[in-house]
Amino acid sequence: MKEQDFLNIIKNEIGTKYIGDDCAYLEDLRIVITQDSLVEDIHFKKEWYTPYQLGYKAVAVNISDILASGATPTYLTISLSLPNNVTNEFIKDFYRGAKNCIKTVDIIGGDITGSDKIFISITAIGKTFGRKISSRKNAKPNYTVIVSKDSIDKFGLSSKGLKELLDNEIQPKYSNYHIKPNLDIEFSNEIATKIKTDYAMMDCSDGLADALFKIAECSNVSIICKNIEGIFGSEDYKLVAAVPKDFLQEISNYEIIGEVINKSDFIIKINDKKYYRYEELKTYDHFGG
Repeated sequence: MKEQDFLNIIKNEIGTKYIGDDCAYLEDLRIVITQDSLVEDIHFKKEWYTPYQLGYKAVAVNISDILASGATPTYLTISLSLPNNVTNEFIKDFYRGAKNCIKTVDIIGGDITGSDKIFISITAIGKTFGRKISSRKNAKPNYTVIVSKDSIDKFGLSSKGLKELLDNEIQPKYSNYHIKPNLDIEFSNEIATKIKTDYAMMDCSDGLADALFKIAECSNVSIICKNIEGIFGSEDYKLVAAVPKDFLQEISNYEIIGEVINKSDFIIKINDKKYYRYEELKTYDHFGG
């Protein structure tokens, strides 16, 4: 059983239109909402992070989903499950990191419970006023696929950083890309406040190739992309968007990496290699490795 199989079962069981994107867009409330969890020894090891860094990253991975929706990050709740050897200093530094990740966001509550390991669960809320909200099902033929200019050479660096951490590198070069994600705040803001038509945008938390595949599949189109170093990496927390070609004249901070075409015999094509099924990407799956 794969993660996507679980998600499909959940969607079919509860029958809600909100399952599908990383954020649920509650149009009647004019907000988006998302939730993510980090589990010790699954998502992180304590020896890799200071409490400050752990708080920072726990918030960053949630804020990245809000940015991918095009909304303005606004509120957070944080729930912590902690072993009994956690100190007051850990709590203080964790929340300093969480607060400093993005200073325009208010932490408004949460929960604390006991546990044998550290479990972090964060709910993030974004406002949609004055913004066009994205969906991964909104890519259309003849749309252009773009990333921000400053992220084009950053894909895959977080994966390199993770390898350094796993290998206990004495002089790591990339580990900070894994520990402290640099979010695409301005890229999200420029697109969401200027675009008037439907568009697709996702973060690359599971890799750029993963995001392209999911956008194409959900939109019932195919995507052709040039090969980018690190395209199969993960935890990059950079954004990729599919927008109308004529919209590009409205923005400046972008790099073209591909195009959307009518549904073909493949889901995505990277250079000359076609991918027909998600499993062919060989991305990380929580329930399959």
